[in-house]
Amino acid sequence: MNMEQQILTKLEKIVNDIREIQELMEPDHIMNEDDRKALDAYRKEKKAGKLVSHKTVKNELA
Repeated sequence: MNMEQQILTKLEKIVNDIREIQELMEPDHIMNEDDRKALDAYRKEKKAGKLVSHKTVKNELA
């Protein structure tokens, strides 16, 4: 097998691997910029201790 054929074989494998990965991914799994900002805000609030637990909310609404 010559060098060109080896390269083409490897490229075909890479392309197939990428296709498999794409099939596994769903649009819901991709984080957009708004999602990133919301996650960053959540992390800041959590670190600052500003979050209210779901148990507290449940008890207040009961």
